[in-house]
Amino acid sequence: MPMYQVKPVCGGHIKTDLPTCMYKLPNIHAQQGNSCPSEHALQNGEVDPAVKALEARQDEIMRKLYELKAAVEGLAKTVTTPDADLDLTVSSSLSSQCSSSTNFKGVAELDTLLGKDLGALRDIVINANPAKPPLSLLVLHSLLCQRYRVLSTVHVHSSVDSVPSQLLSCLGPRHANSYARQMFQLGFTLIWKNVPKLQMKFSVQNMCPIEGEANVARFLFKLLAPYPSDPALATLVDSWVDIAFFQLAEGSAKEQATVLRALNSTLGRHPWLAGPEFSLADIACYCCVLQSGSASSAPAHVQRWIKSCENLGHFSSAKLLLQ
Repeated sequence: MPMYQVKPVCGGHIKTDLPTCMYKLPNIHAQQGNSCPSEHALQNGEVDPAVKALEARQDEIMRKLYELKAAVEGLAKTVTTPDADLDLTVSSSLSSQCSSSTNFKGVAELDTLLGKDLGALRDIVINANPAKPPLSLLVLHSLLCQRYRVLSTVHVHSSVDSVPSQLLSCLGPRHANSYARQMFQLGFTLIWKNVPKLQMKFSVQNMCPIEGEANVARFLFKLLAPYPSDPALATLVDSWVDIAFFQLAEGSAKEQATVLRALNSTLGRHPWLAGPEFSLADIACYCCVLQSGSASSAPAHVQRWIKSCENLGHFSSAKLLLQ
């Protein structure tokens, strides 16, 4: 090994001669055409197997995190609602298409209405008395399943002794992937419970319960399509909804006969109650006519309208509950 040579120089400084052979560095800038085979492999689009494994592991971790977030979101909504004492899960389903489609003008976007929250399920929880099944909500559930990926679940509350079998299966059969909440966009949970009025909660942290079938139906329909922009037409729809639930469903025989005459007069001029387009007014009035038992004795235009509603294919679940 060569020895260092230390030489005195003028001014008292010391000059050191270092052998260059000990400090020679490799040339990291390879000349074009002289790269090694591994460099060729990377240039040809191949990825290091270690990088592939790392990416796969990262994807798996992210998938599990989204599943965990969705599960925690669902548990949080269950724990913070008064309905945490559920004692029986009956059915759960994933519905994608109904037997026929209903096209609405200006279809609503779920993220626009309810906010965008990746990895979390938006839960709608409804308490309903089995003595008075909410037929309109079953029709709206069918329409929601046509537009969104809906996780549908039926529960029986401990305040109810027994529930007929058709009520237990009113939202469809259990889906094999019902445990994977991240697959769904919307949760629709129906709880048969001894309540005086139908109740609904969406955001249990900052939202008061919505009471009454008419108000809940309005909320759910807005997830399908916006209300008419024309104030007069929107008022007409609201008027028919109120007439349906307060006069047809709860009124006397005289009030029901008056409503049927009004329905017949309107349907003699238009195919649907709010004009040329199918709307929430038709859903509400159809279900209440059916529930009042006056469908078979209804006037001619009402009979034609009932058949038009049934031809849409979304009312079968409501009819089954009355058989």
